[in-house]
Amino acid sequence: MDIITVDFETYYDKQFSLSKLTTEQYIRSPEFEVIGLGVKVNNEETAWLSGAFSAVKEYLHDNYDWKNSAVLAHNTMFDGAILSWLFDIHPKLYLDTLCMARALHGTEVGGSLKFLADMYNLGEKGNEVLNAIGKHRNEFTDEELERYGDYCIQDVELTYRLFNRFMRGQKFPKKELKVIDMTLRMFIDPVLELDVDKLEGHLDTLQAQKDKLLEECGISKDELMSNPKFAKALETLGVTPPMKTSLRTGKEAFAFAKSDEGFKALQEHEDPRVQALVAARIGLKSTLEETRTERFIDIGMRGTLPVPIKYYAAHTGRWGGLDKINLQNLPSRGENAKILKSCILAPKGYTLIQADSAQIEARVLAWLAGQNDLVEAFTKGEDVYKIMASAIYGKLVDEISGSERFVGKTTILGAGYGMGAIRFREQLKGMGVDVDEEECKRIINVYRSANSNITSLWRQAQFALEKMYQGYSGDLGKAGVLDVKGYLKGIQLPSGLMMYYNRLSAVQTEKGVQFQYKTRMGWVKIYGGKVIENVCQGIARCVMSDQMLQISRKYRVLLTVHDSVVCCVRDEEVDEAAHYIDSCMRYVPDWAEGLPVRGDVEIGKNYGDCIEWIPSQHGHSAA
Repeated sequence: MDIITVDFETYYDKQFSLSKLTTEQYIRSPEFEVIGLGVKVNNEETAWLSGAFSAVKEYLHDNYDWKNSAVLAHNTMFDGAILSWLFDIHPKLYLDTLCMARALHGTEVGGSLKFLADMYNLGEKGNEVLNAIGKHRNEFTDEELERYGDYCIQDVELTYRLFNRFMRGQKFPKKELKVIDMTLRMFIDPVLELDVDKLEGHLDTLQAQKDKLLEECGISKDELMSNPKFAKALETLGVTPPMKTSLRTGKEAFAFAKSDEGFKALQEHEDPRVQALVAARIGLKSTLEETRTERFIDIGMRGTLPVPIKYYAAHTGRWGGLDKINLQNLPSRGENAKILKSCILAPKGYTLIQADSAQIEARVLAWLAGQNDLVEAFTKGEDVYKIMASAIYGKLVDEISGSERFVGKTTILGAGYGMGAIRFREQLKGMGVDVDEEECKRIINVYRSANSNITSLWRQAQFALEKMYQGYSGDLGKAGVLDVKGYLKGIQLPSGLMMYYNRLSAVQTEKGVQFQYKTRMGWVKIYGGKVIENVCQGIARCVMSDQMLQISRKYRVLLTVHDSVVCCVRDEEVDEAAHYIDSCMRYVPDWAEGLPVRGDVEIGKNYGDCIEWIPSQHGHSAA
C-alpha cells in the first residue's frame, strides 16, 4: 500500500484562522480557500500543487490511487477533512504523526512539527507561512508562491521522515495505526445528524431559565458575573465568601468554581436567598451547555456532525474531546442532558447502536489484583454491588434494599484506588446520600478487609513507584501485563505504548517521602493507589480499543465516550449488528485471559433515547 503524504496551505488572517475558529468552522466556511498543497508518494519527490480549485481536484483524482493508499499528515484531522469534505477523496487508511507523537512521548511533550523535527534532528521547519497572512492565492506573486511551495514541500518531507523514524526507530505498534485511523474517521467522514429545530428550542429554554433565576434573585447580571461584586452580594446576606489558594499563583482567590467545596456548600445554605443567588450564578457562569448547544446549531446548519475525538489525549492513553464541543464530556444527568443527546440523530433509514463496557475499570482492577472471588462474581454475572452491600450491612444479598445497594455500588466503583473515608463521604454526599464520617470509615474498612488482594496491589504499586524512581524495572500486578521501566520513568501498557511519569521525584514531607511528577499544569502527587487507577484506566483503554477494532471489521465506530461506543446501521440490520457488536464487547485479548468483560447494548434513533436491546433467538458472534 502506497503512503501519500500531504500538507495543505490555506488562506488565513487575524480573525479567520484555526486560533479563532474550530477546525469544522474553518474548513466549512465560505471564506475557506486552498492556496496549495504538497503531495509525496512514498519516497518520491514531493510535488507542489496550486491553482483553481476545480483543476486541483481533477488533478488529484486523476493522478493518485487514493482508495488503495494511506494518507499521512501531521494533524490529519485537518488535512484529511479537506480531502474528504472538499475534494471527495477517501483513502484506505489515515496516518498521523501528531497522534503518534502523543502516544510515543506522552501528552506532556510538545507535538508541533517544528518541535519534533528539532527533537529528532530531521531538518529545519521554515516560517514562510508567516508571510502568507491575509493573502488569497491570486494575491501571491509567482516568486512568493514558489517560496510558499518550498516551505510546504519541506513540511511534507519532515512529516514523512518523522513517520519513518516513529515506525522504524521507535517501533510504533502497528495495531495502534488502525486505532488512529478509526478515531480520525469519526471526524473526517461524519455520519451523525443534528436536530437543529429541537436544539433551537432547547437554547430558548436555557436562556429563559437564566432570566428567571435573575428575576428571582433581584440582582443584576453584572453583579453576578463579577467575582468581587458577587462576593459583596453574598456578604450583604451575611455569608462570608469561600476562598481557596490558587495552585498557579499561590495567592488567595475566591472559591466560586462549581467544583470548589465551599461554593458547593452554599448551594445547600439554610437561607433560600443564598441558594437562589448561587443557583443564578451557576446558571450564568456555567454556560457550557448553552455554548455547546449554540455550536451544535451552527454545525447542524452546515451539515452532518464531525465527531472530534483526540487520540491518546490523556496520561493513560484514553481519548479526549476536541474542537470546542467535547463529546467526551456531554452532561450525563438531568433532563437538559438528555435533550442535548437526543438531538444527535441517526440518518433516515438507520439506527444507532450504543454499547457500553460494563464496569470495565472495576473488572480490570479485580483481575489485575488477583481478587479471584470478585472476578468470579463478575464472571457469573452476579450483582457485585449487592454482594458488597451485604458485607457492609451484615445482611443476606436478597435482603439488600435499593439505597443499600447504591452504597455498595459507590464503594465498589470508588474505593478501589485507596480512597479514604472523608473523600468517600464527599462522593456520597455529591450523589445525594449523607453518611457520617465514622460510618464512612467503617465502610472503607469493610471494603479493604473483603478485598485484601486489591489493597495488596496498592502496596505493590507504591513499591514499584519507589523502584521506578531509583531506575529499576519489573512487573506490576498480574504477570506479563504491565512492565515497569525505571529508566524511562514509566509503565508499558499491553498496547506496547508507555504511560510516563515525567521528572518523577521524591519530596520529604511530615508524613514521609511522597512522590510527584511534572505535567503542563504543574506538579502532581502520585502514590500506589493512584498508580493503580492510572494503569486500570490504561488497561481498560487497551481492551476497549481492541473491541472497537473488532467492531470496525463490519461496522464503523462513529463515537466513543469513556467506555462506550456508538455505531450506525441500516434499520433492517439492527438485530444482526447488535448481536455482532454485543459479541465484540465480550472479546478478550490474548494478554487479558480471564478478564470478565461484558457489554450492555442499546438501540435508538437518537443518542439520548437509546433503549436496552433485547436479543432475538438468532445470535451472531465476532469472528
